[in-house]
Amino acid sequence: MFKEVRKSMQWGPETLTLETGKIARQADGTVIATLGETSVMANVTFAKEPKPGQDFFPLTVHYQEKYYAAGKIPGGFFKREARPTEKETLTARLIDRPCRPLFAPGFKHEVLVMCTVLSHDLVNDPDIVAMIAASAALTISGVPFMGPIAAARVGFVDGEYVLNPEVADMDQLRNNPEQRLDLVVAGTKDAVMMVESEAYELSEDEMLGAVVFAHEQIQPVIDLIISLAEEAAKEPFTYTPPDYSDLYAAVKAAGEEDMRAAYAIRDKQERTNTVSAVREKIRGALTEEQQEDPNLGSALKKLESSILRGDVVRNGNRIDGRSTTTVRPITAEVGLLPRTHGSSLFTRGETQALVVTTLGTGEDEQIIDALHGNFRSNFLLHYNFPPYSVGEVGRVGSPGRREIGHGKLAWRALQAVLPSATDFPYTIRLVSEITESNGSSSMASVCGGSLSMMDAGVPLKAPVAGVAMGLVLEDDGAYAVLTDILGDEDHLGDMDFKVAGTENGITSLQMDIKVQGITPEIMKTALAQAKDGRMHILGEMGKALSEGRSEFSAHAPRIETMTVPTDKIREVIGSGGKVIREIVETSGAKVDINDDGVIKIASPNAEAIQKAYDMIYSIVAEPEEGKVYKGKVVKIVDFGAFVNFFGKRDGLVHVSQIENRRLNHPSDVLKEGQEVWVKLLGFDDRGKVRLSMRVVDQETGEEVKKEAKADAE
Repeated sequence: MFKEVRKSMQWGPETLTLETGKIARQADGTVIATLGETSVMANVTFAKEPKPGQDFFPLTVHYQEKYYAAGKIPGGFFKREARPTEKETLTARLIDRPCRPLFAPGFKHEVLVMCTVLSHDLVNDPDIVAMIAASAALTISGVPFMGPIAAARVGFVDGEYVLNPEVADMDQLRNNPEQRLDLVVAGTKDAVMMVESEAYELSEDEMLGAVVFAHEQIQPVIDLIISLAEEAAKEPFTYTPPDYSDLYAAVKAAGEEDMRAAYAIRDKQERTNTVSAVREKIRGALTEEQQEDPNLGSALKKLESSILRGDVVRNGNRIDGRSTTTVRPITAEVGLLPRTHGSSLFTRGETQALVVTTLGTGEDEQIIDALHGNFRSNFLLHYNFPPYSVGEVGRVGSPGRREIGHGKLAWRALQAVLPSATDFPYTIRLVSEITESNGSSSMASVCGGSLSMMDAGVPLKAPVAGVAMGLVLEDDGAYAVLTDILGDEDHLGDMDFKVAGTENGITSLQMDIKVQGITPEIMKTALAQAKDGRMHILGEMGKALSEGRSEFSAHAPRIETMTVPTDKIREVIGSGGKVIREIVETSGAKVDINDDGVIKIASPNAEAIQKAYDMIYSIVAEPEEGKVYKGKVVKIVDFGAFVNFFGKRDGLVHVSQIENRRLNHPSDVLKEGQEVWVKLLGFDDRGKVRLSMRVVDQETGEEVKKEAKADAE
């Protein structure tokens, strides 16, 4: 009934298996990839005819994690998977980015790729398995896909690269001091197509070595996919790339010079408006048949690309007149918003980010429900890209894939320099509002985020800057690497290569390649050029602020931490939370306690923090024998007085220990509610507290000197 094909190989410490022919047979291509006991099913379907007038390639990639894969039931009221999580969105982008450039030029049929996590062993991350499964499914589907690709994750421990480290080793990288790198690389047999990483100040050579190592490790996986396709692939879909050479010639003749003049305009808005006008002029010069040709958009883009690329490679002339290594003018400001905890405005050319920092308490940590378990994050970065930032009118809604991806890239760049949670017990939220954009707004978010946190008083290990590099690669092998690319250079170029880091090394690297042929030499050149650009940007940022402020904003919470024995946690919380609620209400401070006995006390008011601290201390601390305490008489009896002297602890002052003379009754000198000084003499055989007043000067609270004490006795 089934025509199953199954291929396996040993890949690192695990077995990688690809299988097809048994499940989801009506899809154009279905492959289940398994690494260890993590399995992901990838399904590919594509339309056999393009939609009329379709002028772009409609590729859609979905990645979904099913909770049953890890033996879990989803949380929430409905108890089923709902909107995509951040991890699902980012993984869908990881799959899309290296695959999209490999479809045949001009192919505009709708393609859907769906990846579903079926099993998760909590050891092997399903994102890498999903990328391999998607590539294999595309390869056997018959769609004109010039793959296959494969992917691998690389770690870096003790100077050695590690292939596909376990989930536990990479989870919350900031809490694992031995692991310095989380790098994902995807590529074909001959070229690297995509890089995504977070790192702990790796050098350019170490980062390049990791990329090369990953590309070597994916070679046998590509061979395995080819082996599967040789037995299971469907007949290739009949597709002939459109020949629009005559149309391109007409477009070129109608407006090449006007388009060249338009791209010589340095102001973005004026250039954009002029380019649009030239496009309309070209359309008006074409025949009616040419105007209705679905390849007209491709012909116009080819004309624009040839103008920009030719000028850069042949003459080194960029749109705005800069050299290939020059960074646009930079202005950095801090402390713009008086009521926020920290703020900065970072402007680089026509790209601008307003970044705001808010400091919170443990209550503000984000609880992340992942397949491999729940964990908390105390560093949040949210990136917003409103339509006005590019002078457009558009729909405003919830964050899209692009905003989530750019925000995560900036998060990766900054997380490496954050102080440890024990040294800085705050939840940090950054919000980057992109107010202008003309290339590399994610790197502006990195620069602005670094400044904003320092303005808020966050003690960063070092400032972080980021820069976006571009590439123009010609068919004859000539190329130019561009520093700090504009939006048009990104759109019409061959590479988007973002590098962020400190003076000491790289903290994040993201690379997307649109062509095959990027060599290690080109990447090395780009990394070296990016380092020069990064150092220049750090210098400009330093003019505004070079290190974290020593004082917090008056509106930011202060947090003090204390640690109590775990067996005292219940006493601090109280039955049903009664005690901790009383502490919060009485002191006015926020109090958060975890299972390890670490208590965070937060308030903008130092007195409130101290009051809460004292209340907690009185609950958990034990009175010390021989120490003097100030107490209050709570009860008088014939044989003495009971004094509340330590939190809720009471002790007996025997009548013989009240004064250095004989008393008929304690009430002769004491009354309930009276404040007295007492010394803790010790505990009797039954554990009862023994106190003394007579050995303490009741005026000063100081213990009576030994000589005076002896005389009194």
